[in-house]
Amino acid sequence: MAGSKRHLVRPARQSAGERQLRWVQAFLNYLRSECHLSDNTVQAYRRDLIRLYRWLDSRQILTLTVRDLSDYASWLREEKLSSASAARHLVAVRMFFRYLQLEGIMRDNAAELLGSQKRAERMPTVMSAEMVYQFLESPRPTDGYPLRDRALLELLYATGCRASEVAHLSLHDLHLKERFCKCRGKGNKQRLVPLNATAIECLGAYLERERPTLAARAPQPAEWVLLSRRGLGLRREAIWELVKKYALRAGAPANISPHSLRHSFATHLLAGGADLRQVQELLGHANIATTQIYTHVDSSRLKAVHQRFHPRA
Repeated sequence: MAGSKRHLVRPARQSAGERQLRWVQAFLNYLRSECHLSDNTVQAYRRDLIRLYRWLDSRQILTLTVRDLSDYASWLREEKLSSASAARHLVAVRMFFRYLQLEGIMRDNAAELLGSQKRAERMPTVMSAEMVYQFLESPRPTDGYPLRDRALLELLYATGCRASEVAHLSLHDLHLKERFCKCRGKGNKQRLVPLNATAIECLGAYLERERPTLAARAPQPAEWVLLSRRGLGLRREAIWELVKKYALRAGAPANISPHSLRHSFATHLLAGGADLRQVQELLGHANIATTQIYTHVDSSRLKAVHQRFHPRA
C-alpha cells in the first residue's frame, strides 16, 4: 500500500558467548575445507577450543592479553594436562587467533607473543621382536573372530599404519597379489605400503572365511576391510580394545597400544639396516625430525656400527 512503511525484521542480537562459538565453528570449517585436515585432527582442535571457551567464562576473546593467555597456559597445567597436551592446546589457540586476524575479526593477535610450552621428550613404547611374535599369534579359535583379529594385528605391524588408517582401509585399497596396500594418512595424504607374506596370508584367510559372514549383517554393502560383528567398519576404539586384549594375553606391557606396533615397526626396520628416509616414507611423516626419534630408541644398532668400524673401538 502507498504510504505504508515496511517493517524490517532484524535478527536477534547474539551474545558474546554465542558469537565466539560461531567463530570456533567457522574456524573448524576452515580447517576442514581449506586446510584439508582430517576429521580426527579437526575434532582434536574442537576439543582444545571448547576447553578454551570453558576457561573464558566472562572474558572476551578480542580483549585477551598476553598475560591472560599466560594465565590460560598455567590453568592447563592445573588441569593436570601433560606437557604434550598443553603444547597442543596452545598451538590450537595460536591457529585460531591467526584465523580471526586473517578474517579481519581481530586486529592485534596476542597469541603471537605467547611462549611455547616445552615438551618433555618421551620415548615411544617398543616391543621386542620376540614379544611381537607372541602378540601376533595370541588370537585363538575360541575368540569371536580370530581370523579378523589376526589380520588386524598383522596389518598394524606389517605396515606401521595408525589405527585410524587401518580402520579406514577399504577393499579397493588392498592389493594382495601385488603385495601392497594404499593408506590415507594425516591431511588425506596417500602412500603405498608393502605387505609381507604373513600379513597377506592372514588377510586372505579372513577375507575368504570370516568377512563374508560379517558383511552379510550390514544394512548395505560395506567397503571397509575390517568389519565389526554388525558388519560395519571397525572403529578406532574397537581396534584399541582388541590390541589391549591380545597384549594382555601375550604378557606385553600394560601401556601397549596400536601406536606401539607403529613404533615397533619403525624401530625394527632401522635395526635391520633400513635407511631413515625410507622409514619416513613408510610412516608417512612430513618431517624427518619426527622419524629421528627412533634412532634414539635403537641405540643398540648404533653401538654395533661404532664397534665394527671405529678404529679405537
